Amino acid sequence: MDEQLVGALQADFRTAPISEPERAMLEYAEQLTRDATRITPAHHAALRAAGFDDRAILQITLIASWFNYINRVADALGVGRDQDT
Repeated sequence: MDEQLVGALQADFRTAPISEPERAMLEYAEQLTRDATRITPAHHAALRAAGFDDRAILQITLIASWFNYINRVADALGVGRDQDT
């Protein structure tokens, strides 16, 4: 993978050299992660405007939600952390 791209994404995906559909998808995933209760039809409309259909929106939602879920499970169980702390 392109290390410069990875670094740019880690620093701030909003300024990384990615496509507008990719940016829209990441903005949606960020909102879903921060507070999914604030997702509105406008978020879905923005994804549609970026070229995503309803199936793709469902897939984005499911994948981002699954990663949020599994990371919280791992965090709660201390997976990957030094167990002495």
